[in-house]
Amino acid sequence: MGVVEVLGHRYKPNATEMPSWTPAVTHTGNSGVISEDSRRVLENNKNFIEHTVEPTPDSVLILTPVKNNAEHLEQYFSLLDKLEYPRNRTSIAFLVSDSDDTTQEMLVQAQRWYQDEGPKEMRFHRFEIYRQDFFYSLARSQRHSRKKQLQRRTVMARARNYLWTRALGNEQWVVWIDGDLEQYPATILRDLMAYDKDIIVPNCMQRTSKDGGIHWKTRVYDRNAWQETDKSRAAIAKLDKDAFLLEGYKSLKTYRRYLDNFPKEDTIVPLDGVGGTFTLVKADVHRSGVVFPTWIFEHQVETEGFAKLAKANGFGVYGLPFYYIRHISS
Repeated sequence: MGVVEVLGHRYKPNATEMPSWTPAVTHTGNSGVISEDSRRVLENNKNFIEHTVEPTPDSVLILTPVKNNAEHLEQYFSLLDKLEYPRNRTSIAFLVSDSDDTTQEMLVQAQRWYQDEGPKEMRFHRFEIYRQDFFYSLARSQRHSRKKQLQRRTVMARARNYLWTRALGNEQWVVWIDGDLEQYPATILRDLMAYDKDIIVPNCMQRTSKDGGIHWKTRVYDRNAWQETDKSRAAIAKLDKDAFLLEGYKSLKTYRRYLDNFPKEDTIVPLDGVGGTFTLVKADVHRSGVVFPTWIFEHQVETEGFAKLAKANGFGVYGLPFYYIRHISS
C-alpha cells in the first residue's frame, strides 16, 4: 500500500522492529501445574472494576481477544507504540481463550515490561489480562468455512462480552483491535474520535499474492462492514426469522453495499453492520447494555449483530470508506 491521505494527513506504513521487551518464551505445554503468572491471570477474572458514572475525558480502553496469537504480538505492540495518544489516558485489556501456544506467557511478559520494567512514559493507565476458555477448536483452514460460522461467531461474541464486561472502567471510549493487523496510521484514534460518532470503523484492506509475493493486489478484507440496500431489505423480508446471514460467500447473495462501493465524495457513510478489526465505540454504548449478540438478532450475530442492536437502541453506526488500515496477508 502506498501513501494514504486522510483528513489532510499523509500516511505511509512504517513498521519497525519490536522494542527490547520481546520475550524468548519456551512453552512447556500443560503439565498440570499452574504457574504464578497463570494463577495471577486467572485471579484477575474475578475482578470487576469499580468506576464512576462520569467517564474520564479522552480516556480510551483498547480491547483485544486473542487465541494462539503469539506470532503476531510483536507487530501488535509495535503498532500500539506508534499511536499518537497519551499513555496515561490509554488502558489495554486482553482475553486469552483456548490458546495452546505462548500467547499468554508473552502477554504476561509484555505487561511486566510496559508497567514495571520499561520507561515510565511507555506505561499504560491499566494493562489487564484475562483468561476464559470456551473449549472451542477449529482448524485455521476451516476458519472461514460457511458451515462453521454461526458457532464460531457465537463463541467470538461470548469472548467479546466476557472481556468488555470485566475490563471496562470509567473510560470514555472503547476500541476493539484485531490481534493480527499489519498497518494503521499513528493518528487513527484522534482521527476517528474527531467524527464524534457512537460507533465508527475504517476500511480494513488486505494484500494478496498468488505468486509468492512478486505481485500484490489489495482488496477489502472486512466484509462485515456494510450498508443495507433496497434489494437487500427485500431479500431479508422473505427470510425466516432465524435465518443467519454471512458476507463474503459466493453461494450467499445478500445484496449489501460494502465500503469499496462508495464514491470518493462519501468520506463517511452510515452502516448497518461492522466488523471488529478496528472498531471505535463510545463506552456509553456498551454501558447502555448493547452487547455482541450470541443469538441471531435481525439475522446477525457478534459484531454485525452488535451494530444492528446498537441501531435498534438509537445509536449511530458509521464507516470511513477511504480511511485505510491493513490486515496481515493470509
